[in-house]
Amino acid sequence: MAMGDTDLSAEIKQYNRERAETVVKNLREKYMDGYFVETREDALKLVLDLIPEGAQLGRGDSVTLNQIGVFEALTERGTNEFINPVRTDVQGYNPPREERRKMQRMTLLSDIYLTGTNAITMGGTIVSTDGSGNRVGAMMFGPKKVIIVCGCNKICADVDDALRRIRDWAGPVNAWRHRLKHRKDDGLGWGVLRYTAIIDGNQPVEQGKICVILVNEDLGL
Repeated sequence: MAMGDTDLSAEIKQYNRERAETVVKNLREKYMDGYFVETREDALKLVLDLIPEGAQLGRGDSVTLNQIGVFEALTERGTNEFINPVRTDVQGYNPPREERRKMQRMTLLSDIYLTGTNAITMGGTIVSTDGSGNRVGAMMFGPKKVIIVCGCNKICADVDDALRRIRDWAGPVNAWRHRLKHRKDDGLGWGVLRYTAIIDGNQPVEQGKICVILVNEDLGL
């Protein structure tokens, strides 16, 4: 075996890079903004740069955004009102359900909505699923701008491939996340797959409303 053949990280990074460049090109052709960055630190810096001081922020449940540290950074910066319906503690979700649902509705009127996605296709189509519909609803309508952060591990060939990824991987693992970390049983897979959005672009008059940041790392579910 040739020296270095056990470490394929450079090859994988280059493969991701080429795929991401195609996705970004196709996003822009569909009147969405697309960016590619190499690291989660780069992604965090870009997210913060895209958020003006004073903008009201809403958020969806997102492992990816937790991994890049965006909410801690925004709290530390302290320049934005932040509607956060998915705060958690050791007992599960906090605030309680009714307050949480009210806050989820409030996020639909935020200036900027922050979230991840379950999948994105090579053609620049965003495919996302959630259990209550608040996240996919906000991605489609309501907030003035939507910022989506997505690891290159979520790039799929087409919509069918994206739906398989959600059904066979993201949904079941996310259900276990809720059960083990949030004391919430969502049916071990299918309860988190109730609402699916397939977003194939913005209207030309809403150029850039949706902004996707692709990161050359494995992030989220």
